[in-house]
Amino acid sequence: MREKEGQGEKAMDRVIIFDTTLRDGEQSPGFSMNAMEKLEMARQLARLNVDVIEAGFPISSEEDFEATREVAKQVGTLAGAPAICGLSRVGLGDIDRCWEAVKYATKPRIHTFVATSDIHLKYKLRKSRAEVLKASVEAVRHARGYCQDVEFSPEDASRSDFDYMCDVLEACVDAGARTINIPDTVGYAIPREWGERIARIQERLKRHAGAYVLSVHCHNDLGQAVANSLTGVMNGARQVECTINGIGERAGNASLEELVMALHTRKDYFGADTRVKTEEIFRTSRLLSHITGVHVQPNKAIVGENAFAHEAGIHQDGVLKEKLTYEIMKPEDIGRPSNKLVLGKHSGRHALAARLKDLGLDLAGGDLDRAFKAFKDLADRKKEVYDEDLIAIVTDEATQTDAVYQLEYLHVISGTGVIPSATVKLKKDGESYQDSGVGDGPVDAALAAIDAITGLKGRLQDYAIRAATSGKDALGEVAVKVDFDGTLVSGKGSSTDVIEASARAYLSALNRMLRSGQRTKDAGGV
Repeated sequence: MREKEGQGEKAMDRVIIFDTTLRDGEQSPGFSMNAMEKLEMARQLARLNVDVIEAGFPISSEEDFEATREVAKQVGTLAGAPAICGLSRVGLGDIDRCWEAVKYATKPRIHTFVATSDIHLKYKLRKSRAEVLKASVEAVRHARGYCQDVEFSPEDASRSDFDYMCDVLEACVDAGARTINIPDTVGYAIPREWGERIARIQERLKRHAGAYVLSVHCHNDLGQAVANSLTGVMNGARQVECTINGIGERAGNASLEELVMALHTRKDYFGADTRVKTEEIFRTSRLLSHITGVHVQPNKAIVGENAFAHEAGIHQDGVLKEKLTYEIMKPEDIGRPSNKLVLGKHSGRHALAARLKDLGLDLAGGDLDRAFKAFKDLADRKKEVYDEDLIAIVTDEATQTDAVYQLEYLHVISGTGVIPSATVKLKKDGESYQDSGVGDGPVDAALAAIDAITGLKGRLQDYAIRAATSGKDALGEVAVKVDFDGTLVSGKGSSTDVIEASARAYLSALNRMLRSGQRTKDAGGV
């Protein structure tokens, strides 16, 4: 099922982009999202124009089921919406639950998987090869009873016996699987051998040519995920499974932005491209960072802060003379904002809405009201409001809604020779509660006051702060990880006052814990 695009001298093969940020990416430690956050991220993935959104693992928890269902209902029914996919083990009950979540989408997909490596069969599944093959076929047939778009994955494919794995794949295509996904589940493969394996699979399944799409799903344990994915494309794969910022289990998945821009920039080499709107890449990356509270490293390809920065004198000289000397892409290609002043404290609601729309944030009604209030508050504090500030405050407001506790007031006393103390007022269910606390520093004191009000005690496991823009009045973004009696949750907050940003981040984590509780997820997946 290869698709060709374009009528030029050389037609391009289209590579299907299967985004699993909300499933494989979200299930890794520190990256969990609640239903509202998944929905916000899914809307942006739709703007990015990915082909498939794997929204969750519905059987794993009630919250994951509800989040997948809402993505299917609210994003999967939009005009030109991506296919909405749910993950399922080969158990028939898993597949039933998956269908109940994704059935609302215009283009629903069921993705079922089972391990095929002898290591997994012996130690995890404790089943024979024959039992796994039979279960795989039954699962695909059962899923096809619900929808036409069924995907099958042999987990741990890179360590599976080749002939046995191909027996399973052939049987699943015969049973109705229309996408065959080959996962390097533990990041074991090296590009040359991985490419050879993908080519051999295609050769083995040649009698089924045209009946299925060959896909790859690569993990980054040895730092080879993107290289292996591109090698898969070179050897016949026409779907790539990936995540924004490369998030995922352990060292992560193949990075969507790196894959897409490699194919886009080197069309001459790969002869393939995607339908992704590359100008949406940067804001998608930033939204994910804000939702999860985990920022990408400065030297991260494509979306890192230094990706388009030049410090060496020779480089600077070359770029000033001609950007092509040291830039193979333009910042505008990925929608990177120029950080120019766009609005001030006298700007109105219409001007804000128009600028936000330019940035890919189309707000209306209550969402726009909250964003406008946050913008006015920010404009009163700093002279210059940049695009990055707008993205930060809007995503912060979006992820702070439906909070159990909201910050109303914060006053801190700190300095040399003074015991840091803080007074905090929080709102819950329309009622205000105030208390105070002391600590080793102003942040510690503010968090102690929050603990006194809520009656909950969180232990700060990680704390990171960064400036959204340059200047001494820059908006500070704080990301935290907090342990609430064994439940580790992340939070984020932004403000020109870093103490306030810290309090907002801590409250974000606390609210997430209260709303979601501790989720139990079945370990596994491709």
